[in-house]
This record gives sequence, C-alpha cells and structure tokens, in this order.
Amino acid sequence: MTTRVGVVTFPGSLDDRDAQRAVRLAGAEPVALWHRDKDLHQVDAVVLPGGFSYGDYLRAGAISRFSPVMESIIEQAKLGMPVLGICNGFQVLTESHLLPGAMLRNNHLHFICREQKLRVENAGTAWTVDYQAGQEIYIPLKNMDGRYTADARTIDELEAEGRVVFRYLDVNPNGSINDIAGITNAAGNVVGLMPHPEHAVEPLVGTGGTDGLGFFTSVLKQLVNA
Repeated sequence: MTTRVGVVTFPGSLDDRDAQRAVRLAGAEPVALWHRDKDLHQVDAVVLPGGFSYGDYLRAGAISRFSPVMESIIEQAKLGMPVLGICNGFQVLTESHLLPGAMLRNNHLHFICREQKLRVENAGTAWTVDYQAGQEIYIPLKNMDGRYTADARTIDELEAEGRVVFRYLDVNPNGSINDIAGITNAAGNVVGLMPHPEHAVEPLVGTGGTDGLGFFTSVLKQLVNA
C-alpha cells in the first residue's frame, strides 16, 4: 500500500507545493491538507511547510497553532505519527509545544536567503535514518525569524539527550543558540528545522543537489519498516 504523507496549507504557506513534490520524488503519495479541516485523510505522516502562515502576525506560527488541522496533528504526533516542520512549520511546532523552545528574529534583523552547510547530529529520527551522524549536507535557508532559543535547562536536555538533529556549520546565519538548526522530540517522530530540504531534492533547483531528499526517503523507510 502506498505511503501517504500529508502537507498542510495555511494562509500564507509558500512551500507546500515544493514539499508535495519532494514527497512524490521520494516515492510516497503527497496528500494536500487544508488548515481548516480537522480530517487528516488517513495520512501516515505530516509535513508543515515553510512560508508566512497568517502573515506571521503576533509571532511566526502563533496563529496557525490554533488551526483545526493542528488539533488532529498534535493528537496524532503524541501517538507517534511522524511530523516534520520546515522553517515556518518549525515555528508552528514550537508554538504547539510539540517541540521545546522558540524562534526569535534573526540577530542581524535581516531576512536571509543562502545555501547553508549543516552537520547531521542525530540520524536516528523518523526523518533522518537515511543520513549518517556527522554527515555534512547543504540545504537552502531562507527566514527572518530563525534564531532558535530556549532556557538553559532545555538546551542542556536537548544536548544531553542527543535531540539536536542539525547544527549550522561554517557560519551561524541567525544567532541560534549552540548553532542549532533543527531539533527533535524525545520520541524522535517530530522534527523541526529552519533550512528547507524540499528545495534540495533534484539537480535543477535549489542548491543543485539532492541532500534534502533523505528527509523524505527516511520517513518512507521508517513507515514501511514499522
């Protein structure tokens, strides 16, 4: 049976179609999910894509957290469904408390768009099993509110439990604590990161590489082997 991966569209989502294409290239069936619909349509995993949901009013992701679809996603994530939050989706995950911490305005107060070098720190999550710990990859980055922060106790827990999934290399583009680019929950099924793997899945777009495709093949492998 074909693995179905839902991609949520909020008002202001920009990268939902790109995420759907990445899911398709990985070999799964992308399923469009509308933010006002609580029905997840029997998907096996969910991607919260990048963009500026609800215009990023109040805080990035703060309004989307209360969308009807998020009620269902939060419930299923707590039951083990794989959920990936990319950029704005990462912000929604922190606002939903599926991931700890918060995202602040970049420390230089400018929107940034660049190719970013990352190191894979945790290759044991539902979205990273096709990578190796220590592997260095290039993923596009584009954000205004990308500075990850949390209290010292939370940071210590993330580091001690191996829940930092990705770290920025060569340059910290936004002032994130400990160069953190992405994290996971304790169960490893929910992952959030600021860079955009859906823009690095085929040679003709994004970085011109395919370093991001592993996110989508990872969850497919994880679900098939579950």
